[in-house]
Amino acid sequence: MPESQHPRDPYFYMDLALEQARKSGEDVPVGAVIVHNGSIIGIGVNERERALDPSGHAEIVALRNAAKVLNNWRMTGAQIYVTLEPCPMCAEALIQSRVSQIFFGAYDPRGGACGSAFNLFVEGRPFPMPEVIGGIKEAECKELLTDFFRHRGESHDK
Repeated sequence: MPESQHPRDPYFYMDLALEQARKSGEDVPVGAVIVHNGSIIGIGVNERERALDPSGHAEIVALRNAAKVLNNWRMTGAQIYVTLEPCPMCAEALIQSRVSQIFFGAYDPRGGACGSAFNLFVEGRPFPMPEVIGGIKEAECKELLTDFFRHRGESHDK
C-alpha cells in the first residue's frame, strides 16, 4: 500500500498519531487521533503515569475529547487511528462508542484485543462492529515502543 499525504489517507492520520505518541514522556508511547467527516475531533496520548489514571490510555483520552467536540458519546461515522492495537478496555470502549473504523499500527501479541491476544470483534454482539485494519505504519509504531522499553531496560516483545 503506497504511503501518501492525502488528508484522508490512513498514513496521514497515523503520522499524526505517532506525533502524539512521541509526546508521552514517561508513559508508554501510544497516540490516537479520531476523525469524523474529515475533521480531527479528538486526540489522545497515553497518560496513565502523568494523570495517575489506570484508564488513561490514548484511545480513552481521544474518545473523551471527541465526545466533547461532538457533544455526543456516539462516534458513528468516525475513524480512530492509534499506534498500538487496542487493549480489551479500549477495544470495548471503541465498540461502545460506535466508531466505524479502527486503524492501528503495531500489533500487540501480549494484550491486543483486535485479534492478536484477544478478539472482541465477533459477530453476534448487540452492537455494530467497526471495521478493523491493522499494520498501518507498523514498523515505525513498533520501533517507537521498542526504543521506549529498551531505554527503560525492559523487554516488551512486539
